[in-house]
Amino acid sequence: MIPILSRKTDVRAWLERLPCEGGAILVDKQQRWTSFDVVAKLRRLLGVKKIGHAGTLDPIATGLLIVCIRRATKQVDAFQALDKEYRVEIKLGARTESDDAETPEYETTPIEHLEPQMIVAALDRFIGTFEQIPPAYSAVHVSGKRSYQLARQGRAVALPPRTVTVHAIEGIEITLPLVRFTVRCSKGTYIRALARDLGNVLGVGAYVTALRRTAIGNYRVEDALTIEELTTLLSEGNHADVPLHR
Repeated sequence: MIPILSRKTDVRAWLERLPCEGGAILVDKQQRWTSFDVVAKLRRLLGVKKIGHAGTLDPIATGLLIVCIRRATKQVDAFQALDKEYRVEIKLGARTESDDAETPEYETTPIEHLEPQMIVAALDRFIGTFEQIPPAYSAVHVSGKRSYQLARQGRAVALPPRTVTVHAIEGIEITLPLVRFTVRCSKGTYIRALARDLGNVLGVGAYVTALRRTAIGNYRVEDALTIEELTTLLSEGNHADVPLHR
């Protein structure tokens, strides 16, 4: 069993197991940090080179990020394969190039005709297994480059669809132009693409304005630690004669 550092963990005991067994950390990523920023910060705090995250979160997104260290990096694929849960806020009646608030709106459409039951019915169409085209602003490789690199250069990006599964869409709140809901989905599901496609189904456009990953498998964001909390905990651990580097 991989030692996992969370709010429920004795940090000293976790640090003592880290050199031999490796470990994982449940991180509550803040907005504007990239997943790589989190990894780089923890690499410096722990003084280790072998470290990586198990599933990217967009810079504007917050929430659960699992970071694996040393021998635990062998389990990255297993963590990535787990189902995900998100709380999302979508704006109807506008589109952006990135399908989120990272880029400006380039098209707006009236939405006065939309009724709540129309929106709920449209969302119901996305429950199940279907083909989804990733956003142009994504980390998918295209001819040796990331898709988002090409998109930011203004180059057209045609990405193949991938099979994804949305298990449930719950907790729907509609206060136009905003729609909020919780979605439970399979590995590889892009919530920005779900927003984009919902807008297309309704004929008004849509993009993600807020996104928080609340769960990866059975791991919950409520048990995760912020970077500020981890900085304090790990710094204290490093000064408690815990042999991190043996």
